[in-house]
Amino acid sequence: MAKKVVASLKTGSGKVFTKCIKMVKSDKSNSYQFKEEVVHNDHIKDFFTKK
Repeated sequence: MAKKVVASLKTGSGKVFTKCIKMVKSDKSNSYQFKEEVVHNDHIKDFFTKK
């Protein structure tokens, strides 16, 4: 689980957002997929806990 600040969002009020990347295992093929989403800093834990 890694999180990374997107360079284009670092200006002005964009500092309150973070691009989160989560690795999820697929049920059908047993392979891994990456879920990416730009979320508000208050909702980072929610992103990583939901399936």
